[in-house]
Amino acid sequence: MLRLAEQIGLKALRKIDPEVAHGLALKALQYGLATAPGAITSPRLACNLAGLALPNPIGLAAGFDKNAESLKGLSTSGFGFIEVGAATPRPQDGNAKPRLFRLTEDKAAINRFGFNNQGMERIGARLAKRPRDMVLGLNLGANKDSDDRAADFAKVLAHCGAHVDFATVNVSSPNTEKLRDLQGAAALSALLSGVMDARAALATPIPVFLKIAPDLTDGEIAEIAQVALSTGVQGVITTNTTLDRDGLHSQHKGEMGGLSGAPLFEKSTRVLAKLSVQTDGKLPLIGVGGVSTSEQAYAKICAGASAVQLYTALVYGGLGLAADIVHGLEKLLQADGHDNVADAVGSKRADWL
Repeated sequence: MLRLAEQIGLKALRKIDPEVAHGLALKALQYGLATAPGAITSPRLACNLAGLALPNPIGLAAGFDKNAESLKGLSTSGFGFIEVGAATPRPQDGNAKPRLFRLTEDKAAINRFGFNNQGMERIGARLAKRPRDMVLGLNLGANKDSDDRAADFAKVLAHCGAHVDFATVNVSSPNTEKLRDLQGAAALSALLSGVMDARAALATPIPVFLKIAPDLTDGEIAEIAQVALSTGVQGVITTNTTLDRDGLHSQHKGEMGGLSGAPLFEKSTRVLAKLSVQTDGKLPLIGVGGVSTSEQAYAKICAGASAVQLYTALVYGGLGLAADIVHGLEKLLQADGHDNVADAVGSKRADWL
């Protein structure tokens, strides 16, 4: 019955401006009006991600709750872990509206938000009051007018790190000019060195993940793998949105920004499999991009992901989709004879190479 009510609500939301609809979805979470199945777990689903004990491997990607305003509602949403942000040192408005577009025919979205957020002070204050019965991470960003973008990531971690369970270095958003340039080996090594210094200074050091773009050559993937391994980050999130527009049919396919959703699934999963080869099991990978079904989540795991994230699929399937995917994933693991998630990681990687 709850899922039916949610589907009716989704139909109404899809008739209004997508950014306004997004805001209403966050309000529904804040006021307890969203689907709330609580923690979903079992011996087969419970897993470990860089030392973090997850009830299940399905997480919410950054960008949904940029300002950490709906943590209580998200803590009971069925996800195994939640990532909020991106947060920058100073508040910023982001790019001009409209900046979010539904591509309904493609089950996708294009955004060019540009790290709009309320800044680390306000976000950090909310994180300090977070529910404790959840695994919570923060996506770190840089102000677009910063004199030292690399230092911004470390600054946000130093300010907020005590209140989260992991942090993600986001150098792969296409919506901040020249941000992706920081994925080059020299720049990335220097940036991550500063972030890891900030991590070491925390009273309790937390896992730091690196989030990469899907629009990388094989050589760039190999280079990033070496940097990740040499700098000591605890995992890689694979991948952010793409600039590719091949095969799209929707009215807004030509809008500038990052494309997410169904069209990204194959591209991001191939990058994931290639990075899995390059890191050779030495780093956990988090697979994200185009996941909307339990079969797709399972495919990411079999391609090399220790955990999976999704976001855009919620636009079309609602927050209750998380529980559907988790329950379906358990059946798929069981059907293939896997007693736990770790057993399945990389088991069908060759299919994507």
